[in-house]
Amino acid sequence: MSSQPTEASAPLIPMPSLTPDALRAAVAQIVPSRLPELNEHLASAATSAQRTSSVGPLRAFTAHWGTVVNIERWPQRAARFHACEQLAADPLADPEEARAAASEIGRILRTAGEEIGA
Repeated sequence: MSSQPTEASAPLIPMPSLTPDALRAAVAQIVPSRLPELNEHLASAATSAQRTSSVGPLRAFTAHWGTVVNIERWPQRAARFHACEQLAADPLADPEEARAAASEIGRILRTAGEEIGA
């Protein structure tokens, strides 16, 4: 596991290993509403990996869902991420604020990905 982000709150769960089963269990615990999405992504990645004889799709799956879990397991980070998503998607938002929110989304994604080695 990699270093933890500096946040006032503790993570909801430890960072799981980057395996489909461990990521599925983590998603079931912290964002169960996203389980159907994870399962569809895993099935698609497995099919693509088999069709192309490449582990690339499975690596992309674990990097994506590892990043999702690493964001969602930190309550303050997840709240800020989702607030920025809403602001960036709001067609009535101030354009400068929307750009700043989109930039922060990118920063959160990069940080969470780097922390898991993705």
